[in-house]
Amino acid sequence: MKRIAVLTSGGDSPGMNAAIRAVTRTAIYRGLDVIGFRRGYEGLLDGDGIPLTKSSVGGIILRGGTILRTARSERFRRPEGVNEAYARLKEYDIDALVVIGGDGSFRGAWRLHEIGFPVAGIPGTIDNDIAGTDYTIGFDTACNTALEAVQKLRDTASSHDRLFIVEVMGRSAGFLALEVGVASGAEYVLVPEVPFKIEDLCEKLRYARQRGKTHSMIILAEGVMSAGELASQLKDTGGYEARITVLGHIQRGGAPSSFDAVLASRMGAAAVNSLIEGQRGFMVGYVNGKIVTPPMSTAWEEKRPLNAEMMELVDCLSI
Repeated sequence: MKRIAVLTSGGDSPGMNAAIRAVTRTAIYRGLDVIGFRRGYEGLLDGDGIPLTKSSVGGIILRGGTILRTARSERFRRPEGVNEAYARLKEYDIDALVVIGGDGSFRGAWRLHEIGFPVAGIPGTIDNDIAGTDYTIGFDTACNTALEAVQKLRDTASSHDRLFIVEVMGRSAGFLALEVGVASGAEYVLVPEVPFKIEDLCEKLRYARQRGKTHSMIILAEGVMSAGELASQLKDTGGYEARITVLGHIQRGGAPSSFDAVLASRMGAAAVNSLIEGQRGFMVGYVNGKIVTPPMSTAWEEKRPLNAEMMELVDCLSI
């Protein structure tokens, strides 16, 4: 192995730059050249590759976003697109590819693996919904970003006897909502994995108001419904004046937390070292404090369950 490539795909997440840096410097340390493809698989198809050096990745470990930028590629979804990407990698004399992204990005890398190209995946998504790892790069930072916003909203909620519905990201997974809900002491957390009835939520709000609670906070994962939809369905808030806040893409930005910067560095180095050792078609995970390298297909063949204990903790601690 003489040259590897790295790209970031799908939604950006804090810590992606730290992973790019770790991949690049570990590869150089091990005597390899590194090419970075800009704009994900779309940039790969366009041949938008640039050499990455020790100096070009200097100073980026705590920078948010991704210096390689990211995009979604409809062309790559087609079989001819995968074959074209394979040919482009061979054109650049690339021996292996490291993909930093989420479930969809891994599926794309797996298609390259199936036609014989060595690939490795590093899980980078704020949703934390990738099986095979306890944490994905960016999740911890996104939680802290959302938590800071919720803390500020609670000040206003308590001053005005209000109910705040805070919509956080998570189209199909409630990990972010649940983590923020427990950390912020929210009274209610609504996630896609757990069905709920509007009538039951209204009853909880009425009960809270009757026992003298001056404000309430609902953390809502976007995959359940929008904050506006929920507010319109709450026919009885128990007297609270309802307000909505959608945190949106602010959760994806900003410098990575210490945890995410270290996690990304460990994962990036492990991806390169494992490729050199001969592993193929794997993802780098973090399980019980240790780096692991399960098959990349683990990301979608298994489903990472929501923590039932934490869901129960929301009800227990919000009495």
